[in-house]
Amino acid sequence: MDKITLTTPIRYLKRVGPVMSEKLKRLNLETAEDLIYYFPFRHEDYSLISPIAQIREGETVTAIGRIIKIENNYLRSSKQKTIQKAILKDNTGIIEIIWFNQTYLSRTFSEPKLVSVSGKVKRQGRKLQFISPNFEIIGPEEEIDSQKPEEKLTGTGRLVPIYPVTFGVSNNYLRRVISQALPNLIEEVEEFLPEKIIKEERLIGQKEAVNQIHFPENKAYLAKARKRLAFDELFLLQLNFLLNKRRWEKRQPAPKMKNKPGILKKLISSLPFELTNCQKRAIKEITEDLNRPVAMNRLLQGDVGSGKTIVAAAVILVAAKNGYQSVLMVPTEILAQQHYQNLKTLLTPLGISVKLITGSNKKEVKDSKEIWQLIVGTHALLHRRRDFRRIGLVIIDEQHRFGVSQRSILIEKSNLPDKDRFSPHILTMTATPIPRTITLTVYGDLDVSSLDQMPPGRKPVKTYLVPGKKRKDCYQWIKKQIKTGQSQAFIICPLVEDSETLESVKSATEEYRKLKKEVFSAEKIGLIHGRMKSKEKEAVLAKMKNGETEILVATPVVEVGIDIAGANIMIIEAANRFGLAQLHQLRGRVGRGKKQAYCFLFAGKTGLKAKKRLRAMEENKNGLKLAEIDLKIRGPGEIYGTQQHGFPEFKIASYTDLALIRSARFHASQVLEKSPTLALYPKIKQKLNRSPGKIVAPN
Repeated sequence: MDKITLTTPIRYLKRVGPVMSEKLKRLNLETAEDLIYYFPFRHEDYSLISPIAQIREGETVTAIGRIIKIENNYLRSSKQKTIQKAILKDNTGIIEIIWFNQTYLSRTFSEPKLVSVSGKVKRQGRKLQFISPNFEIIGPEEEIDSQKPEEKLTGTGRLVPIYPVTFGVSNNYLRRVISQALPNLIEEVEEFLPEKIIKEERLIGQKEAVNQIHFPENKAYLAKARKRLAFDELFLLQLNFLLNKRRWEKRQPAPKMKNKPGILKKLISSLPFELTNCQKRAIKEITEDLNRPVAMNRLLQGDVGSGKTIVAAAVILVAAKNGYQSVLMVPTEILAQQHYQNLKTLLTPLGISVKLITGSNKKEVKDSKEIWQLIVGTHALLHRRRDFRRIGLVIIDEQHRFGVSQRSILIEKSNLPDKDRFSPHILTMTATPIPRTITLTVYGDLDVSSLDQMPPGRKPVKTYLVPGKKRKDCYQWIKKQIKTGQSQAFIICPLVEDSETLESVKSATEEYRKLKKEVFSAEKIGLIHGRMKSKEKEAVLAKMKNGETEILVATPVVEVGIDIAGANIMIIEAANRFGLAQLHQLRGRVGRGKKQAYCFLFAGKTGLKAKKRLRAMEENKNGLKLAEIDLKIRGPGEIYGTQQHGFPEFKIASYTDLALIRSARFHASQVLEKSPTLALYPKIKQKLNRSPGKIVAPN
């Protein structure tokens, strides 16, 4: 074949071929460029190379020598299990190597060969041993330059790259293929960042970064490579966001809505409390957006109980007084019912008509010809058109629970003739605490309003991690509180029913039966979970609200949208199975009245890491702080679900690196300010258009 280039199909690379190329496709590796940009997620440090005589117990070390003896021994307990014992010799001494169930090694080392062996050294009696170490055959006679072994070694004797792999594709194989392809391809790697950015951020070049990320000379070079490649990812991502924002602003014009004097006066004066400063600020920011001919695209984020509903009511009122409909879409019927009741109470006295559309009541409104000023609903909204005439404002609550296509369908809903079409203003809301780094990297194309104050009078929920031996005491304390007639409790279980694979995890249905029979037989106890029909759930919650139920056993279905003033006690079973953000959301279901609220976390047997994470719930009442802690410990994938949210899956970059994220955003905005179409930066434009999840740069 002709010269190998970045666009060469991977099957034509040395050591690949048609069979392995099919396996590599599972890793999305189809071209030579895909291969060299397939970065390791970590490195094992086998860079300490030592003469055998100087090796010490407990060291992670590399020894280079010859295998002078190897034998297979069968374990007495089973003839199916074998031990391979080998002797490695260099000029200073010998050391024993143990492998398990790798009988082929006796053939591999049937003749003395020079090898490099890396691993942790343990002591067995008076002997030092390598147990199941990495090894590489250097050659039968060939010697190696002991000063620079990394020039010939890829899996031992250096910082060794560890890649994500799949069945039939090992790390050893990937290292060999990449090490052979990289020298021929690296010259084709082009620098795309302007020299000015490289100097200001003190970055190494693209060629050097790609080389060093695979086979770094040392830890310092590895750190430089990671910084450069992380910056690249973040820079291209921020360009995507900023270009997307410009495209949004070039959509069809949005309706201008004026917040005329007096529109909000009646609403605010009807409230039994004063708005917080951050609520006032958010309303101002949003209404200013509504008064522009460009469609608003804003995120309103606030902790549990911070007052997002009041802000939403205010902007809905402004839209209605300007002659436009508002639509509020939420992920669950429980939350839809909650919003409907709250907004109806706030807005109906002001002359605003409010309608609820969910899966369970859609038949009731099917034949109605009335057009409402506010429509609250679930996914059922997506299947209706007749109710929509002049949608000027779309509000999406807990928007991460909807797919991109679902949001788009709602935004496009309109029966207006083409000549009169306009783009509605979009407000997304979330009570899920979002760290600043996530906001910049996932919601980078949105303007953000934050409610970072709690309404006056809200007492922090006292939270305790309770050892198992204190469970009975906890139950007795809850009984006493309920007897006063002023307390209600939630008991949260992760599962609906018992699971064979998760035997130790409590299920709501089984826990309900057990507690009703053995623990709270004298109390009024109920059950709610996601598999119930909507009307069943509504009936259960109604009983809880009016005090007919004192203890409600539930799954996390109550995580959002439940507002029961009398509930001031919560037990969370298997708390270690939840993220801190979700625990905080659940905890927010209690303490919504004036009485002191309590949250008890039961976790069973957990490691120190899990206990430390749960202790953070005791110490922190701020959802954003907890989200920051969770992000560092578990990453965004586990907290928010990368696929559901559409989070970029970084190869190198981190959601916790705020400084680098800010730098990347700054430089991306500078580039677009200088050249909005990227005409002055053709290499950036080319790189952007070849990036995963790209937004094609403008012409």
